[in-house]
Amino acid sequence: MEYLFDDFKGWKSYVQSKDMPLYQPVLDYEKQQKDADVDTVWKGLLHAYEVMKEAVQTGFSEDMKSYSGMINNGAKRVHRHPVAVLSPEFQQLVARALSAKEVNSCMGRVVAAPTAGASGILPGTLVTLQEIHGLSDQKICEGMLVAAGIALIIEQKASLAGAVGGCQAETGSAAAMAAGAIVYCLGGDIDQIFNAVAITVQCMLGLVCDPVAGLVEVPCVVRNASAAAIANSSAQIALAGVDAVIPVDECVEAMGEIGQSMEAKYKETAMGGLAATLTGQKISKRVLIDDIEILPDEEVS
Repeated sequence: MEYLFDDFKGWKSYVQSKDMPLYQPVLDYEKQQKDADVDTVWKGLLHAYEVMKEAVQTGFSEDMKSYSGMINNGAKRVHRHPVAVLSPEFQQLVARALSAKEVNSCMGRVVAAPTAGASGILPGTLVTLQEIHGLSDQKICEGMLVAAGIALIIEQKASLAGAVGGCQAETGSAAAMAAGAIVYCLGGDIDQIFNAVAITVQCMLGLVCDPVAGLVEVPCVVRNASAAAIANSSAQIALAGVDAVIPVDECVEAMGEIGQSMEAKYKETAMGGLAATLTGQKISKRVLIDDIEILPDEEVS
């Protein structure tokens, strides 16, 4: 049995006692889970990253209008807009996160990282990080393993599902994964990596899952972009050696406690928050009626 990812403290102790890189036990875990050799695991990671990059490009090059009409090529407009709020790099980070998530909302191919609802965050951050810093695909794949280890612990101590823990469990977890991967790829030490995770979780605590019309479109797509920005800000803070104060394991435990306390209407049920607004309800009724009308007559009862 390979190392079990129960908490961040144990993960740190394990790699330090074995004098191995932070990603190594995740790699070993993947080998065991898939009954595969190391080359197969690396090839799988590279393939996943290629799919992420393809999703970003698909969102920029193809028509991204969802059946509901709530998604209508927003990533392209951000990608091409002549005014950059902070920098061209930040503009493309936002556009890429939007792009990959729009592909998901329009039924395209994405990598669930950790969920399809949060599928724009890692592509947005990793593609932008690689472009800015000239990182190798190998380094990015190592960062993806670190991100996977972060997700394994969050899954154990809290949740990765919006239906269980709200949007903090989906976009919050993905942002934490991305922040840790960024710091790893830029040479941060274990404490800095885990601080990035803790800071990100602190920023995302309490975020509800309130999809309009029950579709993973609004506010899900824009939350992928904002979560990608939070991942980068958290990484910047952690790389500077700023302490999160509350240890990462305690932050994730707080996420779990908040998720358990959250009312059901804020957990992917489309019964609260933005989904319950007047406009949200109008959209829901329109989408429901349209769905009924496109069914063959014999399926309508």
